[in-house]
Amino acid sequence: MAEATLPHDMPSAYEPSLFGTYSKKIGMWLFLLSDSLTFGALLYSYSYGRISTPNWPTPFHSESIVNATVMTAFLLTSSLTMVLAVRAAVHKDARSQRLWLLATMACGLAFIILHGREWSKLIAEGLTLSIFPKPPGHAAAGELANIAHSVPQFPGTFFGLTGMHMLHVTLGVVYLGVVALGRKFVPILLVLWLAAWLGTPSYSPFHHAAHILLLAAAVCAFIVWLKPKVYDSSDVEVAGLYWHFVDLVWMFIFPLVYLMSARIF
Repeated sequence: MAEATLPHDMPSAYEPSLFGTYSKKIGMWLFLLSDSLTFGALLYSYSYGRISTPNWPTPFHSESIVNATVMTAFLLTSSLTMVLAVRAAVHKDARSQRLWLLATMACGLAFIILHGREWSKLIAEGLTLSIFPKPPGHAAAGELANIAHSVPQFPGTFFGLTGMHMLHVTLGVVYLGVVALGRKFVPILLVLWLAAWLGTPSYSPFHHAAHILLLAAAVCAFIVWLKPKVYDSSDVEVAGLYWHFVDLVWMFIFPLVYLMSARIF
């Protein structure tokens, strides 16, 4: 009976990974590629509505522009702190890595809070969708209420585009929290969920959207307890790719949605 033998010239290691990088990074790039299609479709929808609709509204006054500018400053600052977190991770400086990640999360939270206040202000003044509950004192008439009735494409595309981006920033903060704090972040996330749920009125869209944090806490708890690990420089770099992508998308939304829809008088 013949015996099977292995050829002696077989390689002793796996072949190099695609483009000479590690699989987690390739996976994140593929995810970002697919996510860019989502934002591309939303940006296209907004742009098409703007071009095809006569008298497209320009409702944003100086207060909204200043608020959006501050939000942009927070995101740009978060990109810098994210770069410093990656640099600290490469140099094996765990303390600095954690501090810079927490600083990035703080900038992201500031962005979310400012954006939430902007949404609440616009909704109270009448710019709303039919699926949103009507708050007490809701403006049935006025500039923004008239826009919601006469050009429903504007609030539909505005809330869809900015809401999707706000969701990505929120998930990015959760992602960074897990990388920075591991298991310790899960109870913090539960506290944030309670604060968001109990701290918003029942008629606010954010009251029900706060349950996203509860779902994120359950997923994070499942991950960190099922497969506990110490996140290394490659994990921080991959998280940085996601965060920079979210910041880049806002660089398209800010001029297209806010600056080009600003009142200049």
